[in-house]
Amino acid sequence: MDKIVIQGGRRLRGSVPVSGAKNAALPLLFATLLGSGVSRLQNVPELRDIRTVAKLLQIFGAEVRCDDGSMEVDTRSVLSVEAPYELVKTMRASVLSLGPLLARFGHARVSLPGGCAIGARPINLHLKGLEAMGAEIELDHGYVEARAARLKGARIYLDLPTVTGTENLMMAATLARGETVLENAACEPEIVDLAEALIKMGATIEGAGTDTIRIQGADDLVPYEHKTMPDRIEAGTFLVAGAITGGDLTVTGARERHLEALIAKLREAGAAVTETGSGLHVSAPERLSAVDIKTSYHPGFPTDMQAQFMALMCLAEGTSLIRENVFENRFMHVCELQRMGADITIDGHTAKIKGVESLCGAPVMATDLRASASLVLAGLAAENTTEVARIYHLDRGYEKIERKLVAVGASIERVAAD
Repeated sequence: MDKIVIQGGRRLRGSVPVSGAKNAALPLLFATLLGSGVSRLQNVPELRDIRTVAKLLQIFGAEVRCDDGSMEVDTRSVLSVEAPYELVKTMRASVLSLGPLLARFGHARVSLPGGCAIGARPINLHLKGLEAMGAEIELDHGYVEARAARLKGARIYLDLPTVTGTENLMMAATLARGETVLENAACEPEIVDLAEALIKMGATIEGAGTDTIRIQGADDLVPYEHKTMPDRIEAGTFLVAGAITGGDLTVTGARERHLEALIAKLREAGAAVTETGSGLHVSAPERLSAVDIKTSYHPGFPTDMQAQFMALMCLAEGTSLIRENVFENRFMHVCELQRMGADITIDGHTAKIKGVESLCGAPVMATDLRASASLVLAGLAAENTTEVARIYHLDRGYEKIERKLVAVGASIERVAAD
């Protein structure tokens, strides 16, 4: 199993590109199931989760072709409507096949999902919404079995603004009879990106990006061509990388409107973040000031940036408080940061971080996708050598991260573990 080895203490300088957004590409690929024909998606990151979706689409009967950041999906031969446990257990986003399969074929059998161990993340809101649209739902030996001759429009209030729940129901509603209204819907940019692709397929959607989305069902949809939005979490991770190393870094492809909450906190801490013609530029002094954050749903501070920002606060001057309000088990990176000399205490859903003057490299272990990124960031700024194990988590969400960081001055390499 590979590991990442980092020699810390180097300032990052130059330009680093952002790949296409994994969390946008996954629902876009499942959306191809809604129509019969060949859809083409550009700016697709080369990641483990993308490969998993490709395998799942092939199990359904689709033909999938990948070529240097683009994917072509031919759904004319789709026959199977079962997403097996062997694939779904590795990636929670596989549940996004449920809505499209049910809407187009009237039947779907999808294993209950797995993924990162950062919280329960139940899919009850997905199922409740589909039942409101007329689906009959049965749980059978770890599988969700859903049936509906044709879904019908409904007014659905989501108890929480779940991103995957909003995406699943939005896709299902595009082939339902009549109008569907999603209230308290997720507002993330990935929702907007999916809506734009669905509209290209012939759907009628209003309000994507707000908490109320209206979808008029169509009789059928056609294939689409679409370019995936840039990955805002990768962009945010690189902004923090520039800040934590006291660097001078341009993140090309990053969009300020996707990262307003993070940028506000970076500026509050003393980093300079400016928009350029190609993306975002960050520069920072040798030491930043401690600031507090509370994670929330978009447009609040993203939970997917909490671990990376905590690594930054470990070296800030003063004491910061980080409150995790989205997932109940997302402080698993804390004990690994403590191994590197961080001064962190946990009280329920709040972490108290007393900034230290330096971190010391150490062997650490990644526990989930964003935790692994936080350990890489800490290693970039730490003295001596940091070894990050279990980096298969990192490979689920960051495309060739070590190559990108080397290009801007980091001493980081992937090596085979003993």
